[in-house]
Amino acid sequence: MSEPIQPSRRELLAAGLGGLLLPAAASAQAAEKKATAAPPAKPARSGGESMLTRPIPSTGEALPVIGLGTWQTFDVGTSKAEREPLAEVLRRFFASGARLIDSSPMYGRAEAVTGDLLESLGELKKPFLASKVWTTGKSEGLTQLKNSVQLMGRGRMDLMQVHNLVDWRTQLPMLREWKAAGRIRYVGVTHYSRSAFDDLERFIREEKLDFVQLPYSLAQRDAEARLLPAAAEHGVAVLVMQPFATGSLFQRVRGKALPEWAAEFDCTSWAQFFLKFILGHPAVHCPLPATRKPDHVADNLRAGFGRLPDEKQRARMARFLEG
Repeated sequence: MSEPIQPSRRELLAAGLGGLLLPAAASAQAAEKKATAAPPAKPARSGGESMLTRPIPSTGEALPVIGLGTWQTFDVGTSKAEREPLAEVLRRFFASGARLIDSSPMYGRAEAVTGDLLESLGELKKPFLASKVWTTGKSEGLTQLKNSVQLMGRGRMDLMQVHNLVDWRTQLPMLREWKAAGRIRYVGVTHYSRSAFDDLERFIREEKLDFVQLPYSLAQRDAEARLLPAAAEHGVAVLVMQPFATGSLFQRVRGKALPEWAAEFDCTSWAQFFLKFILGHPAVHCPLPATRKPDHVADNLRAGFGRLPDEKQRARMARFLEG
C-alpha cells in the first residue's frame, strides 16, 4: 500500500492554523535546567529581535537554533525555476541570523547545488556547513570527503559526520585526522534508525564527539530516554533530523486549530509548535527542517525567536497531540 498523501504546509496555513512571520512577543524565558543540561538559549545578535543560540559544548561557539536540511529539497537541476526558490530560501535563512546547513553525498546533487547557490549569493563564508562521509574504505572516504568540501564549501567545511555510522572504524579516525590538521572544525556521527540508538549512546559516552545527529520529534521521543541525557552529560551537541516526522505531524493536526495557549511561548503556527517542542529540551542544539519553499522556511525560522516551552508546557504539548 502506498503511503497516504500528506497535506502541504500551505494547506494548513491557509486553513488558519498559523500566522507567518508574526512577531514574537518577548525574549527567551529561561526554564529550570538540570546541572547536566545545556545552557539556556541566548539571542544570536544584539539589538532588536534576534534568533536564539546555544553554545557548542566542545568550544562554546554560539550556534543559532534553527538549521536547514537539504535532503530531497536541494537535489535539483540547473534551471532557474528549480534554483531560484532555493536561493530565496537561503536569503531568508541568512537574514534571520540562522547559519547551519546540513547535507550529504547521499542526497544526490544537494551538496553541489548548495555550493553553487552560496557562491552565486556571495555567502560562502556566512554559513556553518555540515556534511557527511557515506562510504566504505579509507581511499573512498577520503575521496568523498574532499569532494564534499569542494562541492559544498568551495574549500571549507565546519562539521563532518559519519553518516549512519557506515564504516565508522575507518571514517571516524580519518575525520579526526582532518580536524587535528585544521581542515575541518568539528566531528560527529549520525543515524536515522531507533534500532541504532544503543550504538549512538555508546559513541556519545566513549568517543568524545563534537556532534551527534539523530531523529527526534513530538511523534518520536525515544531519544529522551537515554540519548539526550547522555549528550548533555558528555558535552555533545545535538542536531535533530526529521523534526516533522517526515511530514506525518502535519497530517495529525490537519483540521485542528492551534491551541490558544501556544501564545505563551510565542508560537503562531504548527511548524513552530513542533520545532519549539524540540528546542524546549535543553540538550538539543539545532533541528534541521528541510524545505524548498521560501514561505515555509520563514515559518520554520520563527521557531527560533521568542520564548521556548518549559517542561510543563512541553508535557501539555505532547498530551495535546496524543489527544
